[in-house]
Amino acid sequence: MEEVAQSTKTIFVLAGQSNMSGRGGVIKDSHNNQKLWDRAVPLECQPHPNILRLSAKLKWEPASEQIHADIDTKKACGVGPGMSFANAVRERITGVVGLVPCAVGGTAIKEWARGEELYENMVKRAKESVKDGGEIKGLLWFQGESDTSTQIEADAYQGNMKKLIENVREDLGLPSLPIIQVAIASGLDDNYMEKVREAQLNINLPNVVCVDAKGLDLKEDHLHLTTESQVKLGNMLADAYLKHFAASQ
Repeated sequence: MEEVAQSTKTIFVLAGQSNMSGRGGVIKDSHNNQKLWDRAVPLECQPHPNILRLSAKLKWEPASEQIHADIDTKKACGVGPGMSFANAVRERITGVVGLVPCAVGGTAIKEWARGEELYENMVKRAKESVKDGGEIKGLLWFQGESDTSTQIEADAYQGNMKKLIENVREDLGLPSLPIIQVAIASGLDDNYMEKVREAQLNINLPNVVCVDAKGLDLKEDHLHLTTESQVKLGNMLADAYLKHFAASQ
C-alpha cells in the first residue's frame, strides 16, 4: 500500500469547527459528567486500507473514527463527515484517499485568518501532506456557527470567507483549488444564522461549491449534527466533489 499511497494519493483538507471535526455519537457520561464518544461506527464510516489520515505529528496512518481526536483536543470528538466522504470517493478514484484533519470546535472565521494559529497550522499540514507524493484535490469547509452571535460578525462573513479562499490558494500555490463549503444548519442566533447561510450560499468564486446542511437532523443541543446526519453530509460532499471536480482533475 505504501507505494500506491506515495504515487496516487488524492488529498483533502478538512477544516472548520465542531461539525467538521465531528460530534456524532458524543454523549454525556452520567458517571463523571463528561462527554465521550459512544464508539458506534456506521458502515459508511468503516476504515479501509485505501483511506489514510495525517496525524497531529504529521505522519500518514490508517484513518478511522475519530479522525480529529488529536487535532480538536479540547472537546470529545465523534463521527464527522470525513470518513463517509472518503469511503464514497475512494470507490471512484484510483489509489489512496488522504485526509488532512484541521478543524477545531468553537472557532470563528476570524481565527482562520492568515497569520492566525489555526490558519497557519492548516497550511503547514497541507504542505506536509504532499511531501511524499500525492496532490491536494480539495478543501472541505464546515464553519460559521460561531459567527452567528452578532450582526457585525454575520455581515463580515462573506468577505472573510472570500479572503480565506484567496489566501489558502495563494499560500498552497493552487490557484484553482476546489473548495466545497457547507452552509450551516444551526447557530447561536437564528436571525444571524440566516445571514451567515445567505453569505455562504452566495459566494460566487471559481471552483467553489456549496452543500446545504439545512434539513439534516441535529442532536438535542440543536447545534451538532447526529451521526446519521454526518454520514449523509459526507455523502453529499462526495457527490459534490465527484460531480464538479473529479472529472476535470
